Amino acid sequence: QVQLVESGGGLVQAGGSLRLSCAASGRTLSSYVMGWFRQAPGKEREFVAGVNWSGSTTYYADSVKGRSTISRDNAKNTVYLQMNSLKPEDTAVYYCAAKMGVIRYSDSAYTYWGQGTQVTVSS
Repeated sequence: QVQLVESGGGLVQAGGSLRLSCAASGRTLSSYVMGWFRQAPGKEREFVAGVNWSGSTTYYADSVKGRSTISRDNAKNTVYLQMNSLKPEDTAVYYCAAKMGVIRYSDSAYTYWGQGTQVTVSS
């Protein structure tokens, strides 16, 4: 079992930045692909970014590409999502998730989930 806890969300003005963290316990994260997803009110949960076990491969949704960076520190059992140039449409609950194997865009492919952290971007 892997327990994931997100932090770092909050209220920020458009154009600002946030760094989300996802801390794991129970097992080392180094064996897992990690993903960040988000869900806005009334919308389905969507893929934001993913990183392989070593951090050498990353994928991003087009909506955040160039503005966000996913990274991981396996020694700290933590994954990060740095978000810059935030827009009101980035407002959502952000979740981190873990899976074995390769990065997938579908949330159904991920086994472990955190409880989410709210990000609100004001215009």
